Amino acid sequence: MNGQDPPRPPLQRKGSLGRTVRAVAWSLIGLRKGSEYQRDIEKLNPLHIIAVGLVAVFLLVIGLITLVKMVV
Repeated sequence: MNGQDPPRPPLQRKGSLGRTVRAVAWSLIGLRKGSEYQRDIEKLNPLHIIAVGLVAVFLLVIGLITLVKMVV
């Protein structure tokens, strides 16, 4: 061999939707344990986190707009 390691298969991340939503919610609040963060990095798919984060921010903005319209 030429001294290189054989190629590894891509990392399979099996994270549930509920765990992804929980991780994004805690991140939006700003409260995360270091151990939970490390576990999320190992288990959750980054594309799922981005998608759930965008939906969460969209819902937050819509909720704030609705609240302002109700008050004013």
